[in-house]
Amino acid sequence: MRDQGARQTIRRIARENPAARIVATGCYATRRPEDVQALPSVVRVVRNDDKLDLVDLVGVSTAERFGSGDGPCGSVLGPGIAGRTTFTLRLQTGCDQACSYCIIPATRGRGRSLPIEAVVLEATRVAAAGFKEIALTGVHLGSYGRDHEAPTSLFELFRRLQAADLDVTFRVSSLEPMDCTPQIVDLVAGSGGVFAPHFHLPLQHGSDRILGAMGRPYTLDGYRRLVSSIVDRLPHASIGSDMIVGFPGETDEDFAANLDYLPRSPLSHVHVFPYSDRPGTAASAMPGKVDGAVIRERGATLRVIGAGLTARFYDRQVGTVRPALTLEDGTIAVTDNYMKIRIPAGHRRNEPVMVRLTGPRVGLVVAG
Repeated sequence: MRDQGARQTIRRIARENPAARIVATGCYATRRPEDVQALPSVVRVVRNDDKLDLVDLVGVSTAERFGSGDGPCGSVLGPGIAGRTTFTLRLQTGCDQACSYCIIPATRGRGRSLPIEAVVLEATRVAAAGFKEIALTGVHLGSYGRDHEAPTSLFELFRRLQAADLDVTFRVSSLEPMDCTPQIVDLVAGSGGVFAPHFHLPLQHGSDRILGAMGRPYTLDGYRRLVSSIVDRLPHASIGSDMIVGFPGETDEDFAANLDYLPRSPLSHVHVFPYSDRPGTAASAMPGKVDGAVIRERGATLRVIGAGLTARFYDRQVGTVRPALTLEDGTIAVTDNYMKIRIPAGHRRNEPVMVRLTGPRVGLVVAG
């Protein structure tokens, strides 16, 4: 969320809930604590470094949490809490990767990971509570375990989670291209559905010159080879990406590199972000700022390409049968390869089903 959006959200909460006591945290609160403290109803600002101890810091009692359960505000942990069917398990926070446009290393500090045993224990608890899918997340997920006294790796954690033999599917969130190793691809491909065939690998730009200026430690060719290796092992896998338009110094030729690669790539979805300066980052001091109108035009162009890639992916899946998990009222399901489809009524929320895709966004439940 941008700084302005954070301010607007806090003001809206305070306006709609006059008696609210707001505790603010995050990158903006860490970077500009005085500004956040001055907003209506804000009683405490907690830096990112202290987020894991937030409950102790603000002194929230069991009574104030409205219950003694493990869910939000003391509710009983289980699918459907806060409208979510998938449980999000954060493995890691902080980042040591110095991308020139990113403020996170300054606001969230160095990478810090949970112990493997703690992750497995939490995943076991979540599965026992009835969740059928766990999303594994982190600020720099691929750096998991490097900070441990005896360094380990994301691959080793995944191997341990697979060996835990839980009745749950793990979905891996955003993973930097340089961290998506052949070992990880092989493990996902050979996991028998324990890990969903779904990757999100942020490319950020198709120009090697811009990638270098961004501080991204890979090339377009390396990214292309990685994505191709995933498709070779997992032909039905969804592969998403992030792209930044308007980075300082981005020329028409640089932008054309995106247009050359993306339409012919096997990517299934693309998130497009307009570049904006973050004070304190290296990129904010770079010359060659791109005009706002040009940034908007380039962003719109990439979004059209991204929509075409998604439509093509859905079209190619018609006729296939995929594992899926029902959401909401049971008439929506998300497949293992990240397609959101509509199915006939008659199923509960959080129900694993096998779905035959009869159209780009519709399907029928079939026997497993």
